[in-house]
Amino acid sequence: VLILFLFSSFSLMAQENLSVSRAIEIGLENNYQIKISGLNIDIAKENTGWASVGAYPTVNVGAININRFDDNSTGKFTTNSFSPNITANMVLFNGFAIRINKERMDLLQDASEGNETIVIENTLQAIILGYNKVLLEKQKLEVVKEVMELSRDRFNYEKTKKEIGASVTFNVLQAKNAYLSDSSNYLIQQNNFKNTKRNLNLLLAVDIKKEYVFTDEYKINIQNFELENLENKLLQNNSTIKNQYINQKILQQVVALKKSALYPTIAMQSGYDHSSMRTKPDGMDASTSNSFDYYANFTLSFNLYNAGNTRGDIKSAKIDEKIGALRIEEMKKQMINTLYATYDFYNVRQQLYSVAVENMAASKLNMQIAEDKFKAGTITSFNYRDIQMVYLNSALNKFQSIYNLIDSRTELIRITGGIIEEK
Repeated sequence: VLILFLFSSFSLMAQENLSVSRAIEIGLENNYQIKISGLNIDIAKENTGWASVGAYPTVNVGAININRFDDNSTGKFTTNSFSPNITANMVLFNGFAIRINKERMDLLQDASEGNETIVIENTLQAIILGYNKVLLEKQKLEVVKEVMELSRDRFNYEKTKKEIGASVTFNVLQAKNAYLSDSSNYLIQQNNFKNTKRNLNLLLAVDIKKEYVFTDEYKINIQNFELENLENKLLQNNSTIKNQYINQKILQQVVALKKSALYPTIAMQSGYDHSSMRTKPDGMDASTSNSFDYYANFTLSFNLYNAGNTRGDIKSAKIDEKIGALRIEEMKKQMINTLYATYDFYNVRQQLYSVAVENMAASKLNMQIAEDKFKAGTITSFNYRDIQMVYLNSALNKFQSIYNLIDSRTELIRITGGIIEEK
């Protein structure tokens, strides 16, 4: 016993304490989806520079080396030439497309950051609920164990009574069946508890076998919300709606980009060429020549006719913009509808929680009284078992009602854009 006690104490000391706030820290640092979102932002940042939209010139350097031998009717000749060159190309004007593309790339970066915010919010919600799910299953395990121990005591009590002739085999078997049934429920609940811990480890992106000591108390802080205030926060702070507004701005930029095709394009190409050639006829002295070229050329191009494709592209882009505006209005109504449903559900769950608390308190007291009555012989084993089951169900309902309240409260805070601030 001493060895087992020391081993258990050492195991508990080796385990890391885990609160909700600590779980959030670990999750934000390790979660794979958050890491992927961060890398997508890095990609978007790389694409927002002026160079990526063609604002700067491109410079190319090259060289041509020719070595040639000719044998014809006029004689034999060996020719060697080397021609290095450097060329610069730059678009001076293309209907403001460069500036429009730069603004569009900036908006795409904002959209990537908005997507990361949504991922973080969803991760925070999942971690909060995952942590409390562990606490829920732990509470269920404890109450199932309590009922199992009561069944075991009842079974032992009936065996003892039978041994002294105060009970019959039927009562012993009845108590045994109840004890075995409760034992099975206990084993199943142990497995449920283990699964929720593994699921939380998966959310935190830690070793799936890692064991924690869960330090937070399983309870709910009742908070009263004002629906009008929640609706205002939803429209101002909801990350999904914010992202949709960014997407709408991107659609507006697409319209401007299509319109830029109506303007002429002015480009410049400048460069430097140098050519050095050496020619040697067979049996004669070699001759050399050198030449240098500098140039700066300008081109102007304007699309006079392309079968109306440009006008069609502009019209299609404007239609997409209108569709985007309709989607924003549709999304706002859907989100408000979800908010109202969640708000009503939260209030209903508050009432259910109050009922569950009173119900558990009454059923626990009733079971304590029933235990005394059962041992006194004033109620049957069937009545006692029924009262045990009422207590078990009321306890499970209370623990589940706590989790349900946490679920609704977390959803209200997330949907109104406050979950990151509250973490």
